[in-house]
This record gives sequence, structure tokens and C-alpha cells, in this order.
Amino acid sequence: MTFLAVDIGNTRLKWALYPEAACGAQPLASGAEFLENIDKLADGEWAKLPAPDRMLGCCVAADAVKRRVEEQMEELWTVPAHWVVASAAEAGVSNGYDHPTRLGADRWVAMIGARHRMLAQGPQRPMVVVMVGTAVTVEAVDAQGRFLGGLILPGHGIMLRALESGTAGLHVPTGEVSEFPTNTSDALTSGGTFAISGAIERMVQHVRQHCGAEPACYMTGGAGWKMAPHMSVAFELVDSLIFDGLLVIASTRAAAA
Repeated sequence: MTFLAVDIGNTRLKWALYPEAACGAQPLASGAEFLENIDKLADGEWAKLPAPDRMLGCCVAADAVKRRVEEQMEELWTVPAHWVVASAAEAGVSNGYDHPTRLGADRWVAMIGARHRMLAQGPQRPMVVVMVGTAVTVEAVDAQGRFLGGLILPGHGIMLRALESGTAGLHVPTGEVSEFPTNTSDALTSGGTFAISGAIERMVQHVRQHCGAEPACYMTGGAGWKMAPHMSVAFELVDSLIFDGLLVIASTRAAAA
């Protein structure tokens, strides 16, 4: 029962084909496309794939983008498209958002993937789950799997574009992260990096105080590798966290069917 997992972010579409919808399954094939190129999937990498038996996706882009993906699938396969929507509870995680269905699907799926990973590594404990992409999200989950709340802040690119548009003379190349920047490029890059890391580390402090335990900390997203080295708190970098969450959800739903 081959399984296609699709993650549509603000900038790119990522996909992976698995031999089955089972936790820990290894992909048979995977890839990524910028959103402006997704109309080429049916004639490109997807054309080479065996037809999946099931599909589950996570989408934070506009409905029009989701529909374009569904059209690409319809050109090749008869598999129905299913998309995750955050709910009150699923796969061992309960949703503390004021309006649960308004929580971003990517945030919800990443938390589910992270909790499954944490339980596989040892006893249950609270978590901080971070996604670093076009935007940055920082989620707090207690040891029982309850989502306590989270932060949303701009990613590096948005911060730099905001400064460039609002301040004269800051159209400069990307610099290096430095404790004491001595040029404008390094000052911009360091400022953005430390602004993000400071927000993340503040959430880690909140979770420690609220839960009375050291949280397991996970980081994912296209720019996660840039942030992880600059954290004063140890984060496990997991590129596949949303795919892991989609596998957990798909296998849990199949078991309950």
C-alpha cells in the first residue's frame, strides 16, 4: 500500500513516496519544487513514480495552490487527495488553541511527528518544536501531549526585506553571524539570527517553568540548519518532521478504520 506524503509550504512543495503508511518507513523517492513550478510535476518527477495507493498532505499555501497539486495528481493517478486540518486531538496530541481548526496544519503535523519521535527515544517529557522557514513557529507541548501554545515570527528573509523597504541604505549582501558585528551585512544577519534564537530560547524557559522539566527540543524547516548552530539550547535537527507526522497520522487513522 504505497503512500504519498505532500508538504506544501509558503515557498516550496516537498513530497515523499513510502512503501507503506507506517511510522519509521523509509521513502522510496522524494523531491521538492518551488510553488511556481508545481504545474510541471505530472510531466516531471511524479511521472516516474508508481501510482500511490493513499495520499495525505499538509498545506499552508492558498487553496488555489492546493488545487493545482490535485490537478497534477488527477493527470496521473486515481488516488484521492486528503489534507490534514488541525482538530481537537489526534495521534496522541491534544490541541489547546482557542479555535483548534485555525491552527496551521504544518504546525499541528510537526507536533505530532515530534511527539512520536520523543516517545520512541524514551519516557514522555514536554517539548519545544520549532520550524524555521519563510516564517518561524515555536510550539510548546506538555508531557501529556497537550499543545500549550506557540509563537509565530518572521524568518530571516522577511526581516531583511522589511529593513530594506523601511530603511535607506541597507541594501547589502547577506553577512555572517558574529557576536560583535563590525559591518552592516554581519549586523543584519546577526540581528535576525539572534532575534529568532532569543524567541525560541524564551519559549524553552517558559516550558521549563510551566512543566517543571527539561523539554525535548526539535527543529525542522528549510532554514533549520542555519539556526541550529546558533542556539544556546541543544536542538535535534529533523528534516523529515512533517513527513514523520503525516506517517503517524495516516497509520493511526488506518488502524482506527
